[in-house]
Amino acid sequence: MKFMKAVLALACGLSLAMTAYAAPGHVHESHAAHAATTAVSTPAQRWTPDASLRDGMRRVHAAVDELRHYEMGHMSAPMAVDRATSVEEAVTFMFAHCKLAAEPDAALHGILVPLLSAAQTLKADPKKVGAVADMRAAIAHYPQYFNDPGWDQPAPVEHVMHDEP
Repeated sequence: MKFMKAVLALACGLSLAMTAYAAPGHVHESHAAHAATTAVSTPAQRWTPDASLRDGMRRVHAAVDELRHYEMGHMSAPMAVDRATSVEEAVTFMFAHCKLAAEPDAALHGILVPLLSAAQTLKADPKKVGAVADMRAAIAHYPQYFNDPGWDQPAPVEHVMHDEP
């Protein structure tokens, strides 16, 4: 009987440890799990984004557009990391502020999770220039799901030096 109690206590302890280990420690990790398990088909009628989503996606669009210079070798690695940070900040803003129904929210997560992953990849290793194409591919899905007037307009052009952060 004493042996069974010890085995049961050990099993409970391991179960608790595994639960704590598997529990998302960061909001983005829980979003990743949500996006990975939720497939959303393209809606018959695209959803209308809220103001936070429009603002966040405009910021992402501008940063990813500027990263074209990095792909061509016309931007320094520190500037590329700065743009990747801008993408991360915009995604974090959208996760915190967007108020969408379940289905458009799931579709949005399917866009934002790969976008965030690619931005984090570029920040961690600026030599992985392919992450810029991954970011562009992620945001290419946005107009398939959301009716956002002005999305197809070019991002505002800001002439900046591309060799300094």
